[in-house]
Amino acid sequence: MFILGIETSCDETAAAVVKDGTTILSSVVSSQVEVHHRYGGVVPELASRKHMEAIVPVVGEAVENCGMSFNQLDAIAVTRGPGLVGSLLVGFSFAKACAYALDIPWVGVNHLEGHINSVFLEADPPPFPFAALLASGGHTSIYHVTSHTSFEVMGQTRDDAAGEAFDKVAKILDLGYPGGVVIDKLSMDGDSNIIKFPRTYLEKSMFDFSFSGIKTAVNRYVMKHKDNYKNQIADIAAGFQEAVVEVLSYKIIQAACEKNCRHIALVGGVAANSRLREKIREDADSNGLTVHIPSLHLCGDNAAMIAAVGYHYLKAGKTSGLSDDVFSRSR
Repeated sequence: MFILGIETSCDETAAAVVKDGTTILSSVVSSQVEVHHRYGGVVPELASRKHMEAIVPVVGEAVENCGMSFNQLDAIAVTRGPGLVGSLLVGFSFAKACAYALDIPWVGVNHLEGHINSVFLEADPPPFPFAALLASGGHTSIYHVTSHTSFEVMGQTRDDAAGEAFDKVAKILDLGYPGGVVIDKLSMDGDSNIIKFPRTYLEKSMFDFSFSGIKTAVNRYVMKHKDNYKNQIADIAAGFQEAVVEVLSYKIIQAACEKNCRHIALVGGVAANSRLREKIREDADSNGLTVHIPSLHLCGDNAAMIAAVGYHYLKAGKTSGLSDDVFSRSR
């Protein structure tokens, strides 16, 4: 089954063609980072306008790159939510029209399920069941995954997502947007032991997160050291990053142990963070667990993961209709 995947939940316009939910034949991602950089975050109105400009050429390039024609596609999978409604509507409406014109089935899927299924686009995917940590700019959750489309939410953030905290701290330090990449790079030149920021575990026996406190702690430190904090930016970045990484790693390891899962997955945009990848591998090895992390190009928003999860819905006979709509928050 050759599936065209379409993703427009935030500020990337992406399209991919995937065979049988596992083999990527082509994948195209058009980023809007330069557009939103000067605003310090994604501007929803600008994002939806840029999606409208990019959707046709991006989808066309994805189909062309795999050496196929639109008539050879078997189905379409598209992100239905969660995300920015204006952005979602661009991809969702395009998928509807395209499927209608080609007379092929289509299905709207959950963006978060796509991230979890990104590990199945790699050569050594985890067996079911496994525990998954999804950390991104808009979401930070832990799941007990029992099939490609069945997930139990074990915990989630009560305020800021991990990626959101990275972006906000980068803004406090005047590092620009997006913050995750620049903080990761800066931290390599810093010492995480010089400036200690609080680790918010909430209750260690539970799996919810809270990152607003550490963001506030960084802001207070900067305000207290107005005259010289710029000479300490690398150490501040390293201290902040280590505090976030330690909590994320601790929670996913504990969740896996509680569910007796020997395999864990790290997915989402924050999964690209080099220190988080390193820390989770270290802690997993100490606990006899196996870690599965997708390649960097599959950590951020992409359409291959949408086609991957869509394959399993379509294979089970689940499709969407022309009256279906998008949603901004997970149901």
